[in-house]
Amino acid sequence: MAETSRLAGTKRGRGDEEIGADSNSNADSDPRQALGLENNLTFSDTLVALQMMRSQFPSVEKSLKKEKVLRVFKLSTGQDDHAIMFMEDYLKQMASSVKRFEKEKQHDLEVFEWFKTYVMESKLDVCIAHQELCSLLSHGGEVTDRHVTLLISAGLLTRQLIDPNMYWFAIPNIGSILKGLSQGRKELLSLLNRRKYKEMPLAPLEKKRLRLSPLDMRFHLRDLIGSGHLKSLQTPAGIIVRVAKD
Repeated sequence: MAETSRLAGTKRGRGDEEIGADSNSNADSDPRQALGLENNLTFSDTLVALQMMRSQFPSVEKSLKKEKVLRVFKLSTGQDDHAIMFMEDYLKQMASSVKRFEKEKQHDLEVFEWFKTYVMESKLDVCIAHQELCSLLSHGGEVTDRHVTLLISAGLLTRQLIDPNMYWFAIPNIGSILKGLSQGRKELLSLLNRRKYKEMPLAPLEKKRLRLSPLDMRFHLRDLIGSGHLKSLQTPAGIIVRVAKD
């Protein structure tokens, strides 16, 4: 899931009121009052819980990372895009990816257990240097280039383009989701940009289906409002969603 911690500001215009959260607003002290658009997007109790977690960042985020409940990953869809995943779910995804290599009866598969035990347990950052990776893996046995290649092939690591000696930790088999995220953003922005005032009432907009993304329209609305590309405003006729000015 793309990180959407940024909300639109609280600038108001004539006849409409922008829905969002300001860093100095009273809503920050009570996350239950800071839902704004979220209530109108029929969010579940899960989102309310995440809103409350966000109001306590960075303390909760750091705590849950240290306790190995959550894992944060850098995504390739944007400079500020990150995914937050429960460690339990990540390990299941990792196990599913490893099974493919087991079926192919490949060698050196012990590296996956080393990675899980010695790397994931101790390295909580979104990236790791090659030397540190090999050092941590060596607690399990002698490390070879083949071991690192297997981790990359399994989708657990992605080599950084600007520094080949650095790797991003990655989520296996996430390619189709990232493609849908990127294409869905473009499709939704294109839809609104084609309209005369680059805006649309929320109610009919959230019911539309995107052709190029498997993700729900409400997900993309939250994503683009959170990143500042869209903003939501309360008008006498109801909530509208508008393309933010550059």
